[in-house]
Amino acid sequence: MDVSTEHIEIVEGAGGPKPRIRGSRIRVEDVVSWYEKQAMSVPEIIQGFPHITPADVHAALAYYWDHKVELERKWAEDDAWVEEQRRSHTSPFQEVLKRQRVG
Repeated sequence: MDVSTEHIEIVEGAGGPKPRIRGSRIRVEDVVSWYEKQAMSVPEIIQGFPHITPADVHAALAYYWDHKVELERKWAEDDAWVEEQRRSHTSPFQEVLKRQRVG
């Protein structure tokens, strides 16, 4: 078993399959965000999620770098879909507020 499959599993979810740390609900996308966008160190990530190991975090980052183009394309598509849903749909609560403003 290689490092990726030892530490990373692909699970079906809303919007398609997602890589995550095996045995947890922590997605590779989460680890990448914490590490690269929030500048958290591996020890800081482990401190926040003590049920994962440094090897898990490094495997998630390695998986990301091995699949960077594919993952970033998927994440951009997901973000665009969410934004389109925000623009084109209103919640029942928003509808009530609109009716109150008009009336």
